Amino acid sequence: MSIAHTAAEYMLSDALLPDPNGSRAKGLRLELPSDRVVKFVTVGLPLFLVSLAFAREFSMGTQISCFSPANFTGKQSAYVDTSCWDSLIHYEFDAAGNTTAKSLWTLKAFPYSLLLIAVAMYLPSLLWRYTAAPALNSDLLFIIDELDKSYNRSIRLVQHMVKVRQASTDARLFWEEFEKARRERYFEFPLLERYLACKQRSHSLVGAYLLRNLLLLLLIAATCLYLGFLHLRVFFQDEFSCSIKTGLLRDEPQVPDVIPCKLVFFSVFQLISLSNGGVYVLLAPVVIYNMLQLLQWDKRLLSIYEMLPAFDLLSRKMLTCPVNDLNIILLFLQANISELKSFSRLNAVCALREVTSSPQNIDTVVDFMTLLAGLETSKPKHQACAAGAEGNPPASSSEILEMKPTGEAKRNTGPKPGLPGSA
Repeated sequence: MSIAHTAAEYMLSDALLPDPNGSRAKGLRLELPSDRVVKFVTVGLPLFLVSLAFAREFSMGTQISCFSPANFTGKQSAYVDTSCWDSLIHYEFDAAGNTTAKSLWTLKAFPYSLLLIAVAMYLPSLLWRYTAAPALNSDLLFIIDELDKSYNRSIRLVQHMVKVRQASTDARLFWEEFEKARRERYFEFPLLERYLACKQRSHSLVGAYLLRNLLLLLLIAATCLYLGFLHLRVFFQDEFSCSIKTGLLRDEPQVPDVIPCKLVFFSVFQLISLSNGGVYVLLAPVVIYNMLQLLQWDKRLLSIYEMLPAFDLLSRKMLTCPVNDLNIILLFLQANISELKSFSRLNAVCALREVTSSPQNIDTVVDFMTLLAGLETSKPKHQACAAGAEGNPPASSSEILEMKPTGEAKRNTGPKPGLPGSA
């Protein structure tokens, strides 16, 4: 066996992908990077802010300061603070002397409402995890496995072609059979292509994805409305009038009708609500963008895998309306590109295809690896004509399988100037 044959076998064996070690299911990402960022911010921000509010409450102690009369003892002043904090009712007097009561209980419930907001923001992620993620996981496992297997089948096909060519005594018969196989599309592996085409008629994944983002937008809008309501109704009033003339103190003449009180945590709650609402407003365009990207196809991955014999969704224009499950799967394949072992190799083949002198003869990875192995992708016409004209037998398999010199090497085969015999 010649050195060229041995080098071709080593090159093709190195091009094969190794078998994956362990299960790929553990490494798959079932959330897009932008969705993970949105989930982290919408859930983590209110939890962080409410922890700051509770930390301040524990460190400062009392949340209210009432101005009791001078004749009140220390215990009476503490009672006034506790009673007004428990009630949180503001009394206003009109021109006629009538009193109107206004409840400020939302200030006391504000930290707990942030906890409720964080739980509500996690619901869209739970909806996606338990309704769409299992089906998406199985689809990704099958498609990634089939893409890598299709690449390996292409390399094994070239290995078989090299062995058949080495064993063939008539080069013309081999190339006629090769061209016949290309015309009749025997090199294709249509299972993956048909599966992806079938996913264009399915809408369960895209429906769950749109529902998740619409629910998230609804929750963001509801949170912003709630925080705006607090600012308009409560967060502008840090001082209020509290009445303690209840129970045993109702008929006490030395107890005033109302006592002025001040909320010491008021500025902190204002800052927390403004921060939370401002970040949520900025996240709304990100959620809208995540939905709008479903209105167009991301053809980067498809263009790379067009090098597979079985993958011609783009060349045959089989893509229809982008709002379907196939578009979602392509987005998640991009997010799990590290699990596609064949992607980097096909990407390199595509890059070399762009710089080759005759890209029209390289349609698939089979054609490219055939050239690297020393085989032409079409019948060598010049050798056949020369053999027919001179009556010589066709070239042997070792002559055809030898690696062809590059254009630069061909240009350098002549005598070099300055050397003997160059004149």
